[in-house]
Amino acid sequence: MGDMSGTTDGPTGDTTDGRTGDTADGITEAPSASLRSGELLGYPPGARLLIVNCDDFGMYTAINEAVVQAIEQGIAGSCSLMVPCPAAPDAMRRLRRRPEISFGVHLTMVCEMPGSPWGPMAERAKVPSLLDRTGNLFAPTPVGRAELLGQARIEDVEREFRAQIDAVADAGLAPTHLDFHCLADGGRDDIFDLTVSLADEHGLAVRAWLEPAREAMRQRRLPVSENDFLDSYAIPLDGKPVRYARLLRDLPPGLNEWAVHPSLGTQESRALDDGWHVRRTDYEFLVSPEARQALAEEGIRLVDYAEVRRVWLEGAAPGGSAGIGSEG
Repeated sequence: MGDMSGTTDGPTGDTTDGRTGDTADGITEAPSASLRSGELLGYPPGARLLIVNCDDFGMYTAINEAVVQAIEQGIAGSCSLMVPCPAAPDAMRRLRRRPEISFGVHLTMVCEMPGSPWGPMAERAKVPSLLDRTGNLFAPTPVGRAELLGQARIEDVEREFRAQIDAVADAGLAPTHLDFHCLADGGRDDIFDLTVSLADEHGLAVRAWLEPAREAMRQRRLPVSENDFLDSYAIPLDGKPVRYARLLRDLPPGLNEWAVHPSLGTQESRALDDGWHVRRTDYEFLVSPEARQALAEEGIRLVDYAEVRRVWLEGAAPGGSAGIGSEG
């Protein structure tokens, strides 16, 4: 279920690709408060930048295989790992073999697959407000999300988020960012604020989707998507490759982000996942020659979350509460 990245350019200061950065004496100039996200990342004004991040890594193996292919053979540059899911151990093994892949922790408080369920990483007795009447995670339906957000205690949310982040660290992996599964910006002000604090603590970036959260991060001079966020589940299946190509050709200047959901569409996918067709069509476009051709013809630069994280590390103030209003 939707909630709500190719090759990456070189480091900031590589003036051979037209980016802004180091001065002639090797000292990087401090960005002004008026700089937009693309400029904070070291790109010139007007540059068209795109993060293509594969969500739901770890949900099941056909997703894991498709995500790796979309990054290694296609135009995706980052992915987000669902730690509680059954195929998370397989996903983490793949990441250990590919330390160059930029990945985040896809913070997960819901479960949409009764045929292959997952629960919280923390002990159920320690996060009771995150569970439904049957003692399981809520389904990400409108009713389920409303009930979860209405009863979730922030201390339980923190305990669960820390358990997911710690599981990644215990596996010897180093994520680049935090984002949310099926809850835009966490669904509540205090959940987003908590996530920003955890990111500050661990030296990570955060995906900000809705405008209040994005504006709060811009006030901290941290790079976030400057334009409307794209969730691939919002794209109709009919004529999807053409729509994707048009979106690339119409991509506005600044930093943009697409949350895509590739899967191979195997029999496993079809048995488990009502959204397998969305995922299969995402995969087909991400690895297609047409996708890379459109990027090249339009002069769009792919950015991954490792690049975003570097700027967050330089600019994030310790502990800062975002103070935003966000909705699920």
